[in-house]
Amino acid sequence: MSRGIVVYRSKYGATARYAGWLAETVGFELADVQQADPRRLSEYGTIVHCGAVYATGIAGVRFLRTALRQAPGTRTAILAVGASPPTDEGLAALRRRNLGGPLAELPLFYARGAWDLSRMSPVDRLLCRTLLRSVAKKDPAAYEPWEAALVEAGEQPGDWTDRSALTPLIDWVRAGRA
Repeated sequence: MSRGIVVYRSKYGATARYAGWLAETVGFELADVQQADPRRLSEYGTIVHCGAVYATGIAGVRFLRTALRQAPGTRTAILAVGASPPTDEGLAALRRRNLGGPLAELPLFYARGAWDLSRMSPVDRLLCRTLLRSVAKKDPAAYEPWEAALVEAGEQPGDWTDRSALTPLIDWVRAGRA
């Protein structure tokens, strides 16, 4: 069994929760991107990067790019965690916006996180409320899935974290150990 590590970047906790569940389930080490040393990642056979989705960006991708330069050829996957429900279109958009160059071929998984304006920084709260007002002006029939989820959540907190969302990623990790 090769050593593995789950690195994560989480601002409000849902991604950290998924990263912890994953590390515990597959027996990998766990490290916050802010404390992890990308030069040490070559010590691992498998790296799973868990990043929260903020304004269509996957947090910590810059760290992952650096890590892969330090550990070329390491088996690597990405888990994106966002407040929107999972859709094929949403996953494709995340891939297009975040995973160019050496990240383009990495497996990308998605899990639904949480939404709580009261826990957000003042800047994030302002941006989210502005986005909510903007989307609410549109015709609901024209909403993209993430817009419908945003309007549905509104200013009410929601937590959609679910361990079972990790099943495809856990299967991917275990397949690499066979």
